[in-house]
Amino acid sequence: MTGGEAAGEAEARDDQPEHLDAPLPEPVRGRVVALASDCLGMLALEEIPTALRPFARFAPPRRAKLAATPIAAALETDPSFREQVAERVRNALPDLVAALEQGTTPAAADPLDVAAVAYLYRPRGWPAFVAGAVEEVARASSAAESAQAAEAVARLQEQLSTARAAARADADRLRRELEGVKKENTELRRKLKDARDRARQAESAAAAAEAAAAETGTVAGAATSAADAELRRMRSRLADAESAMEAARRATREGRAVGDLRLRLLIDTLVDAAQGLRRELALPPTSSRPADTVKAVSPDAPGTSDVATRALAIDDPAVLDQLLALPQIHLVVDGYNVTKSGYGTLTLAEQRARLLTGLAALAARSRAEVTCVFDGADLGGPVPVAAPRGVRVLFSAAGETADDLIRRLVRAEPPGRPVVVVSSDREIADAVVHAGGRPVQATVLLRRLGRG
Repeated sequence: MTGGEAAGEAEARDDQPEHLDAPLPEPVRGRVVALASDCLGMLALEEIPTALRPFARFAPPRRAKLAATPIAAALETDPSFREQVAERVRNALPDLVAALEQGTTPAAADPLDVAAVAYLYRPRGWPAFVAGAVEEVARASSAAESAQAAEAVARLQEQLSTARAAARADADRLRRELEGVKKENTELRRKLKDARDRARQAESAAAAAEAAAAETGTVAGAATSAADAELRRMRSRLADAESAMEAARRATREGRAVGDLRLRLLIDTLVDAAQGLRRELALPPTSSRPADTVKAVSPDAPGTSDVATRALAIDDPAVLDQLLALPQIHLVVDGYNVTKSGYGTLTLAEQRARLLTGLAALAARSRAEVTCVFDGADLGGPVPVAAPRGVRVLFSAAGETADDLIRRLVRAEPPGRPVVVVSSDREIADAVVHAGGRPVQATVLLRRLGRG
């Protein structure tokens, strides 16, 4: 082969399109879709692929959520669309694109950004950039998991040490109690032995008296009477000793009840001391709740539009009554999710008024903390809502959905406080369960309000 032919073959190989050996990992795919979603709103309608035009007017987060699959498919199959997205990414991240064109990766760059930009812009050797970034993400994830595992092991070791210390303390206490019982038992046995010895001595004396009575007929009756009297006295003493031993046994059994009584008395003393301390400190009652610290739009300010939800299965409304009976319960209601399930034919204002009226009656009966969250509306003036007594009304701010506001309300509550979220949105239910709350379907609340 001549030098010209070799050069031609090398040039042909360089012209062949590069491609990935495996599908994009989910984190990289998500970052690519997010970048494309942000750029989609900047394109003219004729520049957008036909499959993506229905999503062009969506907000970028909602577009990335609902049109993830069509966007990913368009980027893979439509080079023109991908080049338009890559050009806007170049304007947004010029330093990263310049470094990739030179065949280097910035040390401080996010590996997901490197992989996403390399996939969209596709400089020479871009599959290697994507693979390297994916490996970096995997290493970072593995390091984070190792750190979490180490933290869990340390926490378990601390709990084990605490349990061992408690077990040793209990063992020492039981050992001391056992030693006390043993001492009491030893004393009782000694007393019983003395009583038996005296009884044997009395029996010996009685036998001697009987022998002397046989020898002396004159004093036989007196000696026998004296011996019988002594025998009766000794038997009485033996009975007294046996009664004392039985009483000692009862006292041993009752000692445990006395210990329980002392423990109860100690607990009552601690409770009375705590109540006295509360009266002495005269702490004022709390007038605010964790939900009051969550930033949201008040009912007289404009907000954003609704977000569609997905229905769940229907449950028994008796479950809601049981949950509302819990102390310090916080009931969070996804407003439009409930009203569109029960009063969808009414106007939004009528829906809000009807739901808030029912929630006010429910709050008055159950004494629960009730928060009703609505998607903010893009209105030119204040939202005409009067929050009823006992119900907190919140609207999501611009750029935020009611789902996001509900998640922040749940996260704001302290661990251990019962939180119930009424919504038929599957994502909200999963987020509430993950945060330690209890999701309830919208139909359950509608049934409960309809029952009165």
